[in-house]
Amino acid sequence: MDKPLLASVFVLLLSSNPVTARELDEIVVTGTKSEQRLRESVTSVGIISSETLRLINHTHINESMQRVPGVWISRGNGQEHLTAIRSPVLTGAGSCGAFVMAQDGISLRSPGFCNVNELFEATSETAERIEVVRGPDSSIYGSNALHGVVNIITPGVEAGLKRLELEAGEHHYYRTKLGLSSENLRMDFSGTTDEGWKDDSGFDQQKLRLKHLYGSDKQTISTTFSYTNLNQETAGFIVGDEAYKDSGSRRDNPNPEAYRDARSFRLVSEVTREHDSGELRITPYLRSVDMEFLQHFLPGQPVEENGHDSVGLNLLWKSDGWWQAGMELEYTDGFLKETQEGPTESGSAFLVATIPEGKHYDYDVQAIMAGAFVSFDYAVSDRMSLLGSLRYQYTGYDYDNRMLDGRTKDDGTACGFGGCRFNRPADREDSFSNWSPRLGFRFDLNDDHQVFGSISQGFRAPQTTELYRLQNDQSVAAIDPVELNALEIGFRGTSERLGYAVSLFTMEKDNFIFRDTSRQNVDNGETSHRGIEVDLSFAFTETISARAAFTYAQHEYENDPALSATPLSGNTIDTAPETLGSASLLWRPASAHRLELEWVHIGEYYQDPQNLHEYEGHDLLHLRGNWQVSTATTLFYRIMNLTDEEYAERADYAFGNDRYFVGTPRMVFLGATVNF
Repeated sequence: MDKPLLASVFVLLLSSNPVTARELDEIVVTGTKSEQRLRESVTSVGIISSETLRLINHTHINESMQRVPGVWISRGNGQEHLTAIRSPVLTGAGSCGAFVMAQDGISLRSPGFCNVNELFEATSETAERIEVVRGPDSSIYGSNALHGVVNIITPGVEAGLKRLELEAGEHHYYRTKLGLSSENLRMDFSGTTDEGWKDDSGFDQQKLRLKHLYGSDKQTISTTFSYTNLNQETAGFIVGDEAYKDSGSRRDNPNPEAYRDARSFRLVSEVTREHDSGELRITPYLRSVDMEFLQHFLPGQPVEENGHDSVGLNLLWKSDGWWQAGMELEYTDGFLKETQEGPTESGSAFLVATIPEGKHYDYDVQAIMAGAFVSFDYAVSDRMSLLGSLRYQYTGYDYDNRMLDGRTKDDGTACGFGGCRFNRPADREDSFSNWSPRLGFRFDLNDDHQVFGSISQGFRAPQTTELYRLQNDQSVAAIDPVELNALEIGFRGTSERLGYAVSLFTMEKDNFIFRDTSRQNVDNGETSHRGIEVDLSFAFTETISARAAFTYAQHEYENDPALSATPLSGNTIDTAPETLGSASLLWRPASAHRLELEWVHIGEYYQDPQNLHEYEGHDLLHLRGNWQVSTATTLFYRIMNLTDEEYAERADYAFGNDRYFVGTPRMVFLGATVNF
């Protein structure tokens, strides 16, 4: 990290005068699955407030998430994305298993059936706030809470709410939001259509949420129904060295035939009952998701269909004292199919012979997850507290292959060159058991400043696609859970003008799962992740304030996984910028006006594990504003990529080519919010 920059940060922390920028008593819920004040947490928690979400009014979740240090949601085309939380941008079938993506504390997908794009199944456009736990939280959330947790918090009922929002942008972008609420029932709807700025691209998306609240003296029942639907025409990578700077190629879509259709449904009922010695929370839920998309990035372009249905129950007992305990049970019935409509017509003779038309995979998996945890928060003194948590989790899979076993074509005939690429394991059962501990402390320097730290271990069980979607001569994936050991120390506080949080972390990941050069799923990868995160907010005057989120981190291979024919130990992991950051300046020239200028920074990064190809990084400026023209009406606008920067949302190197998802050019959005 640039030493003058680091020094200036700490000078600012030490020299600011004692209007509060951030309260340590701000409520968060993701750290322990029960409400706690920020000062009670021993983890780094990023909070995107309702006020910030309304100002950003994101068209894609990455626009909001870049406000959190250590986080990069890399945008694909349409609503697609990949995630990095104290990690590189992770790709591949099981990469999504490194994160828990949740809504009101319930994961969006079953832990063994994650999807890299699953945040588009959350109703984030109408959220109350978004909370991000950075670093492992498996001792509370279990499998997949390896690098972090994203929790979308939905708003409660609000008597008298009648709100309509209309928005329009370039390339036939239109969005409508509607919010209605009585004392007991609330409805939020968001509908978007976008023809896309690239050729033959665009999407239509609808999201509906209903929330009902029942309450008595000792008991409350909050029931939430959520439904999302996405129909997307997907634009693929463009290829060529710095092709994203070529004005003639930027709008190209090499895959006009590509599409993605996704649907999700959730019903969650949270029953909270007060007792003399504590509080009992019972949360049964139902979940159903399904998706179909063209794998335009693979030879033969097969269609994948996947989905699962789940029923679950969470129990949480929070004592009036210093401990709490929870138990979680979930049963899931999932499926995956992959079908290629015609023969492979391009590529080498080997590819043509080994990638046949017809079915490649067709399997069901029934999964059981059972977990239990206990946590405590014990005050050693008036200033010092020790905190800890411990979780045990069992994950079991019952796999049923609905095709012929082995690596033949779907009619049983053999492929040339020794066999087909796709190998279907015989029916089998697999199970995994894991313990996950965390021990931490917090020390209050005074009422406004504190030090905290923790040692923790995260884990994730193998995903079903890693176990049963095999290739070449691999008929059994003998892989074990991934583990991550983490150490963190942090400082946070507030003064009259300044709010700050600084975290230093080091993490070692063992047994990471990947597909090797023989196209087999193996688990012998080792990586390290170290960095510093700074989150600042500062009030210059009553009308001018600023915020900044900055990360410096190093993500490296610690051994030589067979991702390459050359040694990788000591190399920087691909798609892992050392620097990430954003900053904004907010001006309120009058009580009815707000104007914000935001800077977003993505540092340079390697595009391949060998560190031979590099993307130069980029810096973007965004301008946002709103004007409350009356007590009922507010006008707003956004100018994204104000300087019309030519950049790539994501860059990699594969199959001998530089590949890019091209960043959007300058875009203007106008809208109005009416309370009626």
